[in-house]
Amino acid sequence: MTTLTTERLWSVADVSAFLGIPVGTLYQWRHRRIGPRASRVGRHLRYDPADVRAWFHDKAA
Repeated sequence: MTTLTTERLWSVADVSAFLGIPVGTLYQWRHRRIGPRASRVGRHLRYDPADVRAWFHDKAA
């Protein structure tokens, strides 16, 4: 039997805390298209934690 677990999406504040950078930097990166991939959910910006981790490991390598 396979169990599907889904992590909750991260807010800008969550990603900021995870990466240890200011929220404003995330917005700048999004504007310049150089940061982790994010999606709009209504008027809120949300990040998939797996995408953020993959982006971080790609940049750290």
